[in-house]
Amino acid sequence: MMKGCSEMSRRVLILGGTRFFGKKLVQYLIKNDDDVSIATRGKTNDDFGDSIRRFIIDRKSETDLMSLVNNGNWDIIYDNICYTPYDAQIAVRAFAGKARRYIFISTLSTYSADGAVKLESDFDPYHYRFDFGDYENFSYADGKRAAEAVFYQQANFPITAVRFPIVLGTDDYTKRLHFHVERVKNGQEIGVDNLDAKMCFITSDEAAELLFWIGNVALDGPVNACSTNQLKIAEIFDIFEDIFGKKPIVTKSITDENRSPFNVTDSWYMDTSKARHAGFKFKNLHDWFPKLVAELAKEGK
Repeated sequence: MMKGCSEMSRRVLILGGTRFFGKKLVQYLIKNDDDVSIATRGKTNDDFGDSIRRFIIDRKSETDLMSLVNNGNWDIIYDNICYTPYDAQIAVRAFAGKARRYIFISTLSTYSADGAVKLESDFDPYHYRFDFGDYENFSYADGKRAAEAVFYQQANFPITAVRFPIVLGTDDYTKRLHFHVERVKNGQEIGVDNLDAKMCFITSDEAAELLFWIGNVALDGPVNACSTNQLKIAEIFDIFEDIFGKKPIVTKSITDENRSPFNVTDSWYMDTSKARHAGFKFKNLHDWFPKLVAELAKEGK
């Protein structure tokens, strides 16, 4: 038995879990005395010591996923690394009858950026139809939509699809907010189509907290998850001006080099009433966003 596990601890499997909010989720589960296993390619080291079990797998291999089933049933499976309907389909087959709860990391990108606030019902995976096509031909958004559809239409275990927006933090390996910090600091152009577009965000800490909470409540189906309130792109740049003491240089002549990772043609944000009514209290975006920008600006000095 692993250190810290009790006879009554839940058996939790995380597909992924060695970086960003997945790593923080593992820390929550360890503190909860859950029996935690992570399944990854084994390319990223972790500092969990003997508090967890580790499996080396290829997420695209049904044989590898079936090897996880040989270790028994799972009370909760968190799937951080499912991007296509093919990934979802092999999980549905591999974990049939072996998963009591399956929590799939989905995305705001299941919704179009059309200016309207998004409810979970605005994308219906229960009736969504798609062509499988080639694995490589799925965009991120199309792959996640189709993956949700496969889970909800084919799985025989309960599914919760958590739809996250852009997740931010000092530990963001994609460095989307870092991009803006560096370009403002260096006086470089940032390509943006619509300064009035509203965006929603969540921190890696809050994302991990939400996922841990989801594992403890009976909340199935799609769930929107983002911090309370939104920011216009113009308001984001105002925050940068306050912190750096100079205006960001904004251009509509967008190139691959200057394109903002936050660039959208229209507002793109979600309603989180479902999670809030179930008891989760989201942080206020207006409270943490300026603090995060200031922290990144300080790191860069």
